[in-house]
This record gives sequence, structure tokens and C-alpha cells, in this order.
Amino acid sequence: MKYDNPVIKGFYPDPSVCKVNDTYYLVCSSMQYFPGVPLFESKDLINWTQIGHCLTRKSQIQLDKVNSSGGVFAPTLRYNGGRFYMTTTNDTTRQNFYVWTDDIYGEWSDPIGVDQGGIDPDLYFEDGKAYFMSNGVDDDGIGGIVQCEIDIETGRKLTPSRSIWQGTGGRYLEAPHVYKIDGRYYLVAAEGGTEFGHMVTYARGESPSGPFEPYSHNPVLTNRNMGGYEVQAVGHGDLVQDEKGNWWLLHLGFRQMGQWIPYHHLGREVFLTPVTFGEDGWFTAGHHGTTLSSFETDRIPDEVMQQEKKRYTFENMEWDKDWCYLRHPDLGNYSYEQGVLELRGTEITLDQADSPTFIGIRQKDFEAVISCDVSLTQGEAGITLYMDENHHYDLAIRQGGSGYEVIERLNVGDIKSIEKAVDLKNSSRASLVIQASPTHYRFLLRADGQEIQLGTAQTKYLSSEVAGGFTGVIIGLYACGKDAAAQFSNFTCEYL
Repeated sequence: MKYDNPVIKGFYPDPSVCKVNDTYYLVCSSMQYFPGVPLFESKDLINWTQIGHCLTRKSQIQLDKVNSSGGVFAPTLRYNGGRFYMTTTNDTTRQNFYVWTDDIYGEWSDPIGVDQGGIDPDLYFEDGKAYFMSNGVDDDGIGGIVQCEIDIETGRKLTPSRSIWQGTGGRYLEAPHVYKIDGRYYLVAAEGGTEFGHMVTYARGESPSGPFEPYSHNPVLTNRNMGGYEVQAVGHGDLVQDEKGNWWLLHLGFRQMGQWIPYHHLGREVFLTPVTFGEDGWFTAGHHGTTLSSFETDRIPDEVMQQEKKRYTFENMEWDKDWCYLRHPDLGNYSYEQGVLELRGTEITLDQADSPTFIGIRQKDFEAVISCDVSLTQGEAGITLYMDENHHYDLAIRQGGSGYEVIERLNVGDIKSIEKAVDLKNSSRASLVIQASPTHYRFLLRADGQEIQLGTAQTKYLSSEVAGGFTGVIIGLYACGKDAAAQFSNFTCEYL
């Protein structure tokens, strides 16, 4: 059968996967968004359903006033002795920790810290031992992939941290994972930076601590030389074996907005690439070491159909799974009843590295129509296309000098401009519409049976190449202003 990449669309970076019985489980980074670490499951590797988050309590993760693209980095998900473990980094506090659960659909433990630096932590279990790895500097000041043995009950180090591999020479050696396959130990990592030079490299050895011999044809997977191809920045992968014994890489990549337009604004997404082991025990990946936007393979049965949801509404999404907040929300400012979302604003705005009244979903594809009816009591409320506090486009209703008006506001770095304002006269209700294409957003107001265009804005100014950082565009509903209150209804995000 033929499957299309990405298998999970939108801002879901740094995937890590494990298989338990006949089910695959996967986690991703969440940065400054809460709840933290989205959690998915699948039976076939191409259709994924979000089943929750690993970090759902304020006590599990410190996100207060963290900068955008700070917070939760690069989790690893592993299963051992009937228990799931998720280890990750709070990059803002520079703390590596893990949480655990015996019920993948339930709550996770409070965090257990590990006194080893770096980011992208990994856990490997063997013979009653737990090995903890990250990229960073060891106890002797040597950089690379750093490993120690820990007490899994307490996180206490049982051995010194030691650098076990320095990679192949690419910058930003990160994302280490260890596996034992046919008696050998494989160390898979990423190099080149999570951008256009990203790549997957690996080495193998006779023990989980090395020494490791690098694969002679590294990188084993990269799209760094595929100019003019939609899929770029392939890297940060995790190996998994399917029911038939086939091996795969779940890894990140992004889709640039046009063939010759090297910008991306949907974030880093989850891609699936086949892996093949040779008789010599070394493996290759993808199509001549590259990841394609689709693969034709007999590894997945023909009766498996790749499903894709195209229409998202208040009614067909789950508030505790699909939606996210900025940092730690005051949930007293959010309520939903009978198809109406009510938001109460504060003096915190979208321009601050804080927790404004904001709830959003990831933009999953380039072409979409987003619409919502907004009724305002006072203050300002509307739809935002949010990359970070310095880069977002807002279509909103607000109180004007003599009543209410709808505005299109563009925020790009230090430039904040209201491009157009339309007087609503005596009305405090507006039907807001955003039409998305790969290169532009178009902002409209539906009123009196007609559509009024306020303006357009280029998507590239919300891209990582302009804004920086590691996130993607979030379609947010927000309210701001002291005592602001707004009601949102008939929300729809439909991909074309």
C-alpha cells in the first residue's frame, strides 16, 4: 500500500515511540504549551490517535513565564517491567527528569530528577539496570553523548556520567537512543541542527556503553541535499519493530511552503520511514537515505487505509487532548457549555511571555478555512495565528471609540500594525474568517450577507526561519483586557 507523510501533521516535533503488545505509543515535544508532551497510540504506524498528555499538572512542569520555544524538549518514551517511562528536559530550568505510569490512559507520576546535564534524554533498560543518556558534557568535561547508570526508583546516579560517542562531526549532536538488536547495541542520534541540515546518524558496539563504531555511510537518513523538495530537516529518529519483524524510523521533518520557498510555519512534524537491515548487521533507511512525501510498501497490508480528519469543530474535538494553553492557564477564565466557549480576559496580552487567556489547536495543513462567531462584552477577543509572542496575526473584535470594530493586526518582531479596522456600528458580534494558503493568510469579516476583506499577510513571517524557535503556528482563540469577556461559537477549521 501507499502511505503519505507526515503521519502526524502540525507542530508535533521530536517523536519517540515504543511498542507494547500490538500497540505503538508515541510522544512529542510541547515547548511552552500546556498540557505537556502529547501522547498518541496506533495499531498500524500510519494512523495515530491522541490519547492524552504526560504532563497534566502544574507540579510536573515549571512553565511560568518561560520564553517561547523554552520548556519541554525532546521526550523519550520507553516501557519496562509493565511500566511506561517518559523522560524529558525542561530546557528553561536545564533539568532532566522522568515520569512514569502503570496506566497509559491515566495520570503520570510527579517528576524524578536526574543529575546529568544536556538535553534529549533517553532511557535504556537491561538486566535490571537503567541507563540514562543525554547530549552534553560528562563529569570530566568531555562533550558528546553522555551516559550514566541510575536507580530507576529515585533517579540517583549509580555511576559517573561518561561521554560514550562524539558523533560523526556534524554540529549539534543530540537525540540519542540505544537499542539491542541481534546481540549488538545500536546508538542512533541526530546531527546538523533541527533545520535544513538535519540528519540521522548511528554507530554500533558490543555493550550499551560502547565503544561504538560509526556506520561508514553516515548519515543514514537526511534530505539536506534535496533542493526544491517539500520535505526537509529530516532527523531526530526513534527505531521501532513491527509485528512482522520490519523496522521503521519515526522521526521529525518539516514541509516547506513551496518548492523553492525555504520557509516553514506548520512546525516540525512526524514522519515514518522504512528501515532495512543488511546481512552485515548495518541498516539503511528510506529511499537511498532520504525520506519521501509518500512510500509504496508491502510492509503495511493493503486493507489498512490511511485516514485523515479534515474538519475540526468544538463538537468533534476533545478539550483535554486537542486543545492547548500558553504556559499555565487560569482555568477559571475558560468555560464551555452548549456549544459556546466563554473566555474571560486579563491584562496579559499575546505579546507577553506569560499566560494570556488563550486556547488553541495546531495548524495541520497549508490550505484551510478557519471561522468562528465572536460576541464581545468588553475588551478584545478573536482568532490569532500564533507563532510566538513577537510573531502572530490577529483577527479580532474590540471596543472602539464609539462602539465595536473588527481589526486585522500583524505582529512581526518589533513591528505591530493594525492594517484595517471595520466599524460594527451598534453590533458587538462578528463572524470572523481566515483563509489559509501555503504562502498567505486572508482575513475576512462576514456581515449582512457579504464578506468584507480586511487584508492579507504572508505566512513566511510566521515561519521558524523568520521568528526563530522550534514551534509552529497555533490557531488560537483569545480574549484580553481587564474584565474582558467573549463568547465563541460555530468554530470550524476545515482543511481543503
